[in-house]
Amino acid sequence: MLGMHVLITARRRLVAGILAGAVVLAAGIFVAVWYTGNRLNDAIPQTDLFGTPTPVAGPATPSTRPSPGGWDIKGPLNILIAGEDTDPNERGREFPHSDAVMILHLDATLTHGYLVSLPRDQLVHVPANPVSGTGADYTKLTHAMTYGSRVPGSNKPNFAQGFALLARTVSAYTGIDHFDAGAIISFAGLVKLVDLLGGIDLYVDHKVTSIHMSPDGRNVYHSGPYMVYNVGPMHLNGWQALDYARQRYSLPNGTYDRERHHRQIIEALLARVLSFDNLLRYPYLAPSLIAALSGMITVDLRGRSVQDYVYALRNLRPENLTLVGLPGHGVYTNGQYRGEDLFPIQADYFKALRADTLDTFLAAHPELVNKDNQPY
Repeated sequence: MLGMHVLITARRRLVAGILAGAVVLAAGIFVAVWYTGNRLNDAIPQTDLFGTPTPVAGPATPSTRPSPGGWDIKGPLNILIAGEDTDPNERGREFPHSDAVMILHLDATLTHGYLVSLPRDQLVHVPANPVSGTGADYTKLTHAMTYGSRVPGSNKPNFAQGFALLARTVSAYTGIDHFDAGAIISFAGLVKLVDLLGGIDLYVDHKVTSIHMSPDGRNVYHSGPYMVYNVGPMHLNGWQALDYARQRYSLPNGTYDRERHHRQIIEALLARVLSFDNLLRYPYLAPSLIAALSGMITVDLRGRSVQDYVYALRNLRPENLTLVGLPGHGVYTNGQYRGEDLFPIQADYFKALRADTLDTFLAAHPELVNKDNQPY
């Protein structure tokens, strides 16, 4: 019974840790809780991603030090997640794009989460950024990170600087004036993580034909034969998960279907890590999982530790994570594609988010909720 209690406690802490660190912290929290709890913060690199660090209070005296940490973290919370498709080993070779932009909202009780995407090609006003020497522009959202990451006089990008401009751009678009945490996720790092976990399981809701990979895992960009993901339950290894996440051209709703797949992969990772099967069979993979995590994600918890968030979100359950898809359409000028524009309902969604009334809003708009085994 004691062993089962330890496993249940580990699961609860893991759920909190995953969502605190932008969901895909799953593996790191798992290994830290299960195997090396005191290395939790070392496993997940933190840096100032917003350009406005939150001051950390001085060390408390023994008589006043809160125990455990995180007791004073209150909801609601908003976490900005940017996914970029650059190999961490090649970050100095090209300027990044934010290939996925997601906002995780945690309600006032810190027991329910709502994960929504913004199209990477959403047309937005990117503000001028003196730090990178770039002017204001009306362009695709993904360019905010590109512009912001530029360092005058250098050809090496500053990813944190790019995230800061992305955050300012998203704040202006959504009306969310403050993010409580942020994360940059390397999709290339996702491959190793998924493989270490033994793959993930998800439901393929539309037939997807890759334009990048062959059935045996070779890169055959636009030459074939191509990997095909048929409708139904499917077990994906690392390269398949990344390939599936990148596809949009063979999908009926293009970028909106791809964003839904991003959210589904996060949910599948969550389910995989939380299975008793992994907790019982794979604890010896902890060092490798920590290494994979450190190369995959960087977070900014605004002066708080991951351990603080593990405690604050201890009552969060994976079944209480709602995946939300906002509809939109392509924008064309003289037949030339310019980008995407979300339908007006997005303004109502973010108004409800700011008021922390998403439960009521989504009950009135169930069509926005992504459901398992059901195409949207």
